[in-house]
Amino acid sequence: MSGIPGRLLRMTTETKPLHGRICLVAGATRGAGRAIAVQLGAAGATVYVTGRTTRERLSEVGRATETIEETAELVTAAGGEGVAVPTDHLEADQVRALVDRIDREQGRLDVLVNDVWGGEHLVVFGKKLWETDLDNGLRMLELGVRTHAITSRLALPLLIRNPGGLVVEVTDGTAAYNTRFRENFFYDLAKNAPIRMAFALSHDLADVGGTAVAVTPGWLRSEQMLEGFGVREENWRDATAKIPDFAVSESPVYVGRAVAALAADPDRNRWTGQSLSSGQLAREYGFTDADGSRPDAWGFIVAGETGKPDVNDYR
Repeated sequence: MSGIPGRLLRMTTETKPLHGRICLVAGATRGAGRAIAVQLGAAGATVYVTGRTTRERLSEVGRATETIEETAELVTAAGGEGVAVPTDHLEADQVRALVDRIDREQGRLDVLVNDVWGGEHLVVFGKKLWETDLDNGLRMLELGVRTHAITSRLALPLLIRNPGGLVVEVTDGTAAYNTRFRENFFYDLAKNAPIRMAFALSHDLADVGGTAVAVTPGWLRSEQMLEGFGVREENWRDATAKIPDFAVSESPVYVGRAVAALAADPDRNRWTGQSLSSGQLAREYGFTDADGSRPDAWGFIVAGETGKPDVNDYR
């Protein structure tokens, strides 16, 4: 007998399916990474959250309004345990120290989410390669590709110590959609690489019982996106007066719930190597966005290439 009252045991296993699991969300300062960390916490996990913007230091993204300390507090408030660790994932020594700390404090790692990016300010769509600033382009590859490779290389020895580990590569666009050109040479590379990373890692993890997938949100209402549209999450629909297609957008909660559902699925290995979207996983696992809807932004975008779809059919 465990000695745990039956009611409490049911609460732990049913409402907190990730109780006792240890997660690392690399790039959890804001947007999708923050929401993923919070939803993993809501499912009961201990979540290490990393990034470069803290209450004392600002990253090149230039947004002091979101910090990793705040993300950790949100994880804890949601029902998990949030641990903020300032980390530049381009610096192998910092990532190595991060993994050593998780090992020392927890002795295991069950879920690794590679969400490091922060390159929006570098992207200029519609320019040819030879018109693009080379330093900005190479920086995008550092932020969106090199960081993921460094983090996986250094964290996977801890993750594979126990069978069943999950690696999630967060990107923009599904493999099917990204057969289209993403309108900037370097951005195209930076957002396709995580899809290929998940595919490659699925092979590396196959004989140790691990799973690797790529996950993309749809049209994400991140803090930066809301600010750009001049709205808040509470009144985001006001922006559809100018851009009706914004009605198919989704809150970061949606992709957060997608990753939490994957992490809690004992049969998640059926997805290994695949490219998945928040909308696709919502249909599979039955969760909704924060407002109760199930947006399918990628389906809407594809349908719009050949017709004039009704946005209401994709929410």
